[in-house]
Amino acid sequence: MNCPNCGAPVPPESNRCRKCGGAVQRATPSGASAFQAAPQVQVVFQTGPAAVPLAGAQIGPPVGPAVKSKVAAGILGILLGGLGMHRFYLGYVGIGIAQLLLTLVVSFFTCGISAVAAGIWGIVEGIMILTGGIDRDSQNRPLAG
Repeated sequence: MNCPNCGAPVPPESNRCRKCGGAVQRATPSGASAFQAAPQVQVVFQTGPAAVPLAGAQIGPPVGPAVKSKVAAGILGILLGGLGMHRFYLGYVGIGIAQLLLTLVVSFFTCGISAVAAGIWGIVEGIMILTGGIDRDSQNRPLAG
């Protein structure tokens, strides 16, 4: 006997396909064929304009962390941008670490010049976030209000 979903052979002692997991009903005692697979539900976890549901798919609520605030990221960029706090908030950990090291470590060797440069860098990015030049977080989700 073969699975009606994927066509894989189903052992006689089993009511489920080992390949796809679909339920298989055996022939009824009256001799009528009663092969039916359990309906499968596909869930699409991608959200946003790029999400295209598959045939028969059901889309649930968005899964994942909450949307980041544009205002919070912009203020962090202006006030603590030299330390990369706005980058950490948006999920760009690598760039955040680079800004943090530039301010704390490299400025020791450059007599504070790199800290000033990192501060200017943070202020510019904070303004860009507030004006919409940077409008997405590290997972390509749009920033909220």
